[in-house]
Amino acid sequence: MNATTALQRCRFGLVWITLSLTAAGGCTSFWKRDQDDPSNNPKLAKLLKVPDPPDLVREAAIPHGMQSVRVNGVAIVNGLPDTGGPALPSGFRDMLLEEMKRKEIPNPNDFLELNTTALVQVLGTIPPGSRRGDTIDLEILTPTKTEATDLHGGWLLDTRMRHQKVLDSAVRSSDVLAVGTGPVLTRGDHEGEADGALRVQGAVLSGGVVQNDRKLGLVLRPDFQHVKMSAAIAQAINHRFYFFDGSTRRGIAEPIEDDFIQLDVHPRYRNSVARLMAVVRAIGVAPESSNTQVRLTELGERMKQPAKAADAALQLEGLGEPAIPTLLEAVQSSNPELRFYAAEALAYLDREEALDPLIAAIRSEPAFRAPALKALEDMQHHNVVEGLQRLMDSPSLETRYGGFSALRNREDGRQKLAGQNLRGTYRLYQVPSTAKPAVVVSLRRKPEIVLFGDVQPLQIETFFIGPSGIMIRSVPETGQLRISRFQAGKDDAFAEVDNTLPGVLEGLTEVGGGYGDAVSMLRMAKTQGILPDQLAFDPLPKNLRTYYRNEGSEEGASDEESNGFVSDSEEESDGV
Repeated sequence: MNATTALQRCRFGLVWITLSLTAAGGCTSFWKRDQDDPSNNPKLAKLLKVPDPPDLVREAAIPHGMQSVRVNGVAIVNGLPDTGGPALPSGFRDMLLEEMKRKEIPNPNDFLELNTTALVQVLGTIPPGSRRGDTIDLEILTPTKTEATDLHGGWLLDTRMRHQKVLDSAVRSSDVLAVGTGPVLTRGDHEGEADGALRVQGAVLSGGVVQNDRKLGLVLRPDFQHVKMSAAIAQAINHRFYFFDGSTRRGIAEPIEDDFIQLDVHPRYRNSVARLMAVVRAIGVAPESSNTQVRLTELGERMKQPAKAADAALQLEGLGEPAIPTLLEAVQSSNPELRFYAAEALAYLDREEALDPLIAAIRSEPAFRAPALKALEDMQHHNVVEGLQRLMDSPSLETRYGGFSALRNREDGRQKLAGQNLRGTYRLYQVPSTAKPAVVVSLRRKPEIVLFGDVQPLQIETFFIGPSGIMIRSVPETGQLRISRFQAGKDDAFAEVDNTLPGVLEGLTEVGGGYGDAVSMLRMAKTQGILPDQLAFDPLPKNLRTYYRNEGSEEGASDEESNGFVSDSEEESDGV
């Protein structure tokens, strides 16, 4: 075979191979197009089909981000009057040394050996929907083996806190989620000093600052995971909940994936995140139409049934403005439970008609007290302040302090209360009240002491020995009290004040006393019988209490049908 023949055969072979590959590719292409045709591929057709919309969002989605996040860190409490002790060798000490080296603190080992310092573990809880800059309470614990004897008067130095999990048999830490610092209030200050362990445990009220926004969301169930369904649910939510970001109207829902919708917290529900999520999930997915009136009629009927009224109120709140007439009718019910559910929904819709029924519920029914106060706290109506002030005369101290807290959390309420800032250590409030006088001490969120009514002065005949070298002595010549404070290594301090409880508390700060000193002094005075009026620590209304329906009440329901509250106590226990 000559060279020309060989060349021709080689060219023919190449052409044949090319044609064969092209044919094969063409057949494959045709086959794929045939397979991609939904009419010929049932599985693909099912995948591409948009699911039928559910009646309510909750049928298609579950909440995401509604769990609290626990954070912790290791830190130093300093400023102790030789009641601290060296940080003993441990994993906590190693962690703290690494943190101190990162901050370039000179001679960290020498610092940890001082008797004026104590190594502590710091814990905090970041609630759902928190934003950067929000504050949280911090819990202070000392390691099991410690030479510290008392954290009273100490200051928690800056600490960075992270969330930790055990993954693959190893402890994994998140980025910094909160930072904390502030004065320590020990458990011994308010619980007594019989147990020495209470003196090395405590809290820093609002001492933690959240570093990142916590996002909320909805996760679509598998049967509803579709990009169009995600968009439809977000559209339904945004039709009800939106706000103005500058000059732009923006909804709270954003479909991120076919199975996830991200939610912002609506400003009206800034302090009621759980309520917002419940209402969002009770929103109807279908657009408003003539069926809306049918739905309103059905929900109006459910508002007459105690077992169904709580959920019906959520759905009506989810409908917004169109539901107001139905709720206004329901709030006229003679049944206190039905009246409460309607009034609560009206309050979140900022309707003035909610005020009087909620104030009445707070006064008369412990189970409704906490949610009613929460609904009024952010209600945008000027008459709310006047309504909450009416609670200050209630015989229940829990009702009074709950109403006070709701007032304090409102900007217009704070102006009415006009508390006294005692040298930046805490706030002192004197609240007029016709009820039995009482002294209330806060153990969470806000360092504050509230005096309700005409609180009597301390009954000091000669002298009273208080905490941290404080002594209070009566001065018969002037009728005043002389406060002295003696501390090792510091100059003696003195103050002469009026013989009133506000005067004594102000005098304590003049001699260098802090919030822990004031709390400890009040507890000791009550124990020794020189504080005649009632002393209570955080008598706030409790959440999730049981509402007991009367079996013979109109439109009643059996226990099995109950959709009420659950708790460990029905009525409050006030004070010491």
